[in-house]
Amino acid sequence: MERSEQLSIAEALILASPEPIPLQRLASLIPSCKPAAARALVDELNAEYVMRGRAFEIWEVAGGFQLRTLPAFASYVQASQPERPLRLSQAALETLSVIAYRQPVTRAEIEYVRGVDADAVLRSLLERHLVRIAGHREVPGRPLLYATSRRFLEVFGLARIEDLPTLRELAELAPEGPASAHPTLDSVVSGSDAEERSGHAADEDDAEAWVEEADGESFDDEDPSGESH
Repeated sequence: MERSEQLSIAEALILASPEPIPLQRLASLIPSCKPAAARALVDELNAEYVMRGRAFEIWEVAGGFQLRTLPAFASYVQASQPERPLRLSQAALETLSVIAYRQPVTRAEIEYVRGVDADAVLRSLLERHLVRIAGHREVPGRPLLYATSRRFLEVFGLARIEDLPTLRELAELAPEGPASAHPTLDSVVSGSDAEERSGHAADEDDAEAWVEEADGESFDDEDPSGESH
């Protein structure tokens, strides 16, 4: 099979896939193609897109490949969407951060770091498929364990969880200064063994307030740097 035909097949498969298509799957669907060759096809397609000045590129996210528009066109793509994108409150983002950097983690561990009840926020994250149940902690009561999902990687444009920036890098980027200026990040880094902790629950009004839609700055439930297709 000619190289040009393999390129066309790879492009068609990535474009048609509703989710990021894994490398092994992509290679298996292209005749006479091994994983290393499939990755080379993706690199060649991206090089061609750059050369031709196309408005999209292939991203490696959530363990697979996905065609996405470039960040420069995000405002135009968002304006074309008929529905307002889902948003996450500040509390949801903080909870998601704790889960991402300490996973797998129990609800009590999350509540210890944040200092408030996390039940309602966790339900919201589960409904958005950003968080998944990852089993049980083998301690008395066998509490549920929470971890980030494949959807989390897709939304944040990460190929794997190891691609998350380190907490030190995040602290250096923050305008307030070092990690000690950020209670949530500082707790994630320096917290003791969570199995010995107890949660600090907020009252019902506080719990409801944590899951309200943010009126100001918030995170749209889409990839922040580009739209997927």
